[in-house]
Amino acid sequence: MAKTAVPTLADRLRAAQEARQAQLQRAKAAAASPEAAARREAQQAIVAARNLRLAARKAEEQAREEREAAERAAAEAEAAAARAAALQAEQETRAAEEAKWARREAAEQVEREAILAARRLGRKAKKRRR
Repeated sequence: MAKTAVPTLADRLRAAQEARQAQLQRAKAAAASPEAAARREAQQAIVAARNLRLAARKAEEQAREEREAAERAAAEAEAAAARAAALQAEQETRAAEEAKWARREAAEQVEREAILAARRLGRKAKKRRR
């Protein structure tokens, strides 16, 4: 019967170190290959194109927001002017109504005073007849 060789701790550590070194060598070789450089350049071109699209989209969105803000400001100014004109018209109407009311009130007052004066004259005339 053959005994199976049981690796010692030192054997296992050495095998792990050799595996790490082999993996490192494979990674260095893959990174240094012209295909990897071409992939990196292609990836950088993709990133640059994406950044350009994002910058263009952001500029377009900012321009749209500025345009909408200008439109809102113009609409608000127009609405404020319309409100001011409506308020002015309302005040003029109210002033005209108040003037009309004051003239009517003055006319009624004059009429009442005329009636009272006529009554007084009538009473005075009655007193004289007696």
